[in-house]
Amino acid sequence: MSTTLLTVDDLAPAKFWTRQRRSGAVLAGVGLVAAVVFALLAESAPARFTLSEDAEGAALSIDGKVGAALFGVITVVAGGALLAGVARRWFNVLLAAGVLGFVLSFLCWQVAGSFMPLVGTASGSLDLAVPLILGALCGVLCERTGVVNIGIEGQLLMGAFGAALVGTMTASVWLGVVGAIAGSVLIAALLAVLAIRFLVDQVVIGTVLNLLALGVTGFLYERLMQTDAASFNTPPHMENLRIPVLADIPLVGPVLFDTSPLVYLALILVAVIHFGLGRTRWGLRTRAVGEHPTAADTVGIRVRGTRYLNVLLGGVVAGLGGAFFTLVSTGAFGKNMTAGAGFIALAALIFGGFRPVGALFAALFFGFANTLAIYLSAIGSPVPSQFLNMLPYIATIVAVAGLVGRVRAPAADGKPYVTS
Repeated sequence: MSTTLLTVDDLAPAKFWTRQRRSGAVLAGVGLVAAVVFALLAESAPARFTLSEDAEGAALSIDGKVGAALFGVITVVAGGALLAGVARRWFNVLLAAGVLGFVLSFLCWQVAGSFMPLVGTASGSLDLAVPLILGALCGVLCERTGVVNIGIEGQLLMGAFGAALVGTMTASVWLGVVGAIAGSVLIAALLAVLAIRFLVDQVVIGTVLNLLALGVTGFLYERLMQTDAASFNTPPHMENLRIPVLADIPLVGPVLFDTSPLVYLALILVAVIHFGLGRTRWGLRTRAVGEHPTAADTVGIRVRGTRYLNVLLGGVVAGLGGAFFTLVSTGAFGKNMTAGAGFIALAALIFGGFRPVGALFAALFFGFANTLAIYLSAIGSPVPSQFLNMLPYIATIVAVAGLVGRVRAPAADGKPYVTS
């Protein structure tokens, strides 16, 4: 007769309010609000989502009240399925369906009687996401090797300043990009030396470097650029690069294949870094240093050298993000023009699970929230403009607060390595 030993975990009652059920309850609640409140507030008029910049060429047209109610019910159903405890493998699918249903319900309420250009919205979301993508990739390179980079904001700001200054003085877009990289790498080098060589607290030094970048660029802006903008703050504009045939594909073509070279570069870097971290010797060494530097040192990997390399490579990537601000988006440098983009990039890094592809989708999510706020303000949304301007930051808080508890950073992240 065999006996089975019971552990404490076997005797403990199963936890009912798992993360899946909590998520389901929240989705069901917000879906009910969407199905009832949004439907009542929406006009009984067509909500048109178009492929053109005007009301013609609708890809989807649905009555505002019907659409708000229908997509709200979809959110309720997705939440109910999670609450009922469906198989865990369906969690991400149902969560995505519920969130998408809520967003579409909200848009049907807002767009009823008007139209929303899908191409313009997608293109605007991608453009606003590019600096976030590049900033988050900078964070990936640093964090996966064990260095916490709070200074992404300062790197983006120095990159934007360098692009404007060098681009103006040389009248060259690409030399402006080089100037942006130089400015960002300067901040990255300070971070690397102080955090890796002198073992300064990485969170503290990142915060100090952000303030340093803000002060230096603000001072030089007032002394040089504000007094003589023609000589120091009129960089050339980077023109779009159109890929024939592919650019003619509906919806996708104008967004992905008729855009700035820096957009192509950002998407390529996502693929390259993703492949490099998972499939190359450099990636293996980076992950080993970030997870267990002592073991990596034992097998001959230069821990400090690897960290120096990755932090400087992160500076190069962040410099490209800074260049996007002045050479593509605005055409000139302004004091504190990044306006917290580096911190949102840091949130995208955490939201994306410290992975390049995850950071890409998180940055696109934040870019869409920002674009949506701009669009709703333009069509005279009844939602107060102050609340609309808060959308990207609310999305950041919700995303990080909802996921940070189950996202695991590299084991040695933020821990200085001292050889014995």
